[in-house]
Amino acid sequence: MLKELRIQNFKGWKDTGTIRLAPISLFFGANSSGKSSIGQFLIMLKQTVESADRKAVFYPGGKNSAVQLGSYQEMVFHRDPKNKIAFDYRWSLMDCLEFKDPLTSQTFSGNELDFSAEVELIDSMKNLPQIAEFKYRLLNNDTQSLSIAFSRKSNKSEYTASAEQYNLVRKKMRAWAPKDVVRFYGFPDEVVAYYQNAGFVQSLNLAHEKLFGSIYYLGPLRTKAERLYTWSGITPESVGFAGENTIAAILAARDRKISLGYRRPTKPFEEIIALKLKEMGLIEEFSVTQISAQPQSYEVYEVKVRTKGSEDWVNLPDVGFGISQVLPVLVQCFYAPEGSIILMEQPEIHLHPSAQSALADVMIDVINSRENGKDRNIQLVIETHSEHFLRRLQRRIAEDSISQEKVSVYFANLTKTPATLESLQIDKFGNIKNWPENFFGDEMGDITAQAKAAMEKRKQQNSQKGDISNESAG
Repeated sequence: MLKELRIQNFKGWKDTGTIRLAPISLFFGANSSGKSSIGQFLIMLKQTVESADRKAVFYPGGKNSAVQLGSYQEMVFHRDPKNKIAFDYRWSLMDCLEFKDPLTSQTFSGNELDFSAEVELIDSMKNLPQIAEFKYRLLNNDTQSLSIAFSRKSNKSEYTASAEQYNLVRKKMRAWAPKDVVRFYGFPDEVVAYYQNAGFVQSLNLAHEKLFGSIYYLGPLRTKAERLYTWSGITPESVGFAGENTIAAILAARDRKISLGYRRPTKPFEEIIALKLKEMGLIEEFSVTQISAQPQSYEVYEVKVRTKGSEDWVNLPDVGFGISQVLPVLVQCFYAPEGSIILMEQPEIHLHPSAQSALADVMIDVINSRENGKDRNIQLVIETHSEHFLRRLQRRIAEDSISQEKVSVYFANLTKTPATLESLQIDKFGNIKNWPENFFGDEMGDITAQAKAAMEKRKQQNSQKGDISNESAG
């Protein structure tokens, strides 16, 4: 689970400041305020980790990528190639990281990692960014066990490793220094060859890859519902960037059973999805049914629902658009494996205000959910415009359904130059102490203007009645 994040000189952000990430983290702001850039940055790092090119510091994305950010100059703040993109994040480890110095037998362990890096453009003509430095800090209950950095030598392509609380010992007859970095985060194999006791850096590399392997992204526009779906029996990694694998995920998860909290009963996966759709007031019943098997060894399914007040089952495309848009959201939240970090943009899109409120309750169930007798430890990072979603979370905090520590809310403020990311302080009663001006538009201004306009209209009507009375009297 990500605990902290800071980004500098990326797109519209000079400096986001340190962002506290909770099990449910919300980002608000006007259109083009930069809130989407935060998720885009994490997705770009994920794309880089999973890219085939080990030497590419950043992979901005291609035709079929979740994000496409262009060149370094296009993504750096003010498009100034002299700016360095810097970032720092801290995350908790699913399993404690432990290793022993082979030379001293001293043991080092930690349950958190902190990573920081600086990326710069050395040659603007080649447009190939390079790592200036990256650094890992292994922490055990907020206490540093050790740190190790990998830094590029001035005006050279060579790198050198340096450590705190750990004595790196060079191997004899190894005169040349490492020259490469694995993407933006990785120690090359040459580091292990260069030092007698640097084998543990491979564990740091793997921990980083595991972190980004746990991140899943769902975009703001999901695919339209179809009348028929085919399934070959595969188990998709996720519902896809646009929810294109939603029905396949439901079918692949039919044997799974999930509980919505400690000591709450387990239910089949599909039943959980149907229950949440019903609680949101969208349907009464939900069914994914096989209608035929093809000789090419894939099966054909249809998705039908029964809405409130109706006895008839109808095909998914024949009901409100909001159902097909929120279905991938629900499936992704419960389908993602233990320890997943789910990034979502506008999960509330095309939903009625009451359904938006109910969606917040679903998200509470997601972070409380359990499977196989263990907490799923799901983290949700959500970009949203929904006042109703936030208000429901505030209410649940006041009702002690969720603690305020499990919710983090940020507002991208464009009124300042450069833009700032402001943390909204929620107390145990669900109150937000520092509401930004016009956070959800000028509600009070609209109410005042309406009242003023109504008063003027009444005056005009009364004046017209008076004129008519005077004419009649004359």
